[in-house]
Amino acid sequence: MKRFPVIGLLCVSVAFGLSACSDDSSSPEEQATEAAADLCTDLTALKADNAKLKALNPATATKDQVKEAYDAVQDDWSGVKENVSKLKDAEKAAVQSAAENLKKGYEDLPGDTTGKDALTQLQPQIQQLDEATTAASTGLKC
Repeated sequence: MKRFPVIGLLCVSVAFGLSACSDDSSSPEEQATEAAADLCTDLTALKADNAKLKALNPATATKDQVKEAYDAVQDDWSGVKENVSKLKDAEKAAVQSAAENLKKGYEDLPGDTTGKDALTQLQPQIQQLDEATTAASTGLKC
């Protein structure tokens, strides 16, 4: 029973935090970051609820206690599955967006641009693609 107030408080805090610092048009990178944070939260809840299930004493646990703990684990697992999918989609969108931005930047260069000028002008797009691919290929650090 103690899990509900803690999770509720966490959800309210996250909701206020996200609404305070986000607008309706978040970038693919921001969506990937949010999905990763949500996944970490769900994995933490799954681990905690599984520990509660594991800690039940077989000599004294009732069937209802086992069912309640099992249901909590299953609910957490549903959240993990959903956020893994969101994370993968967001990471894919971030890499795609960064690659397209680099392509557009390159195609917009004037024909007489030197290599030095081209690299200077494309540096932000190159950096964005590097960050997006690194984020997509790096494991979660919850």
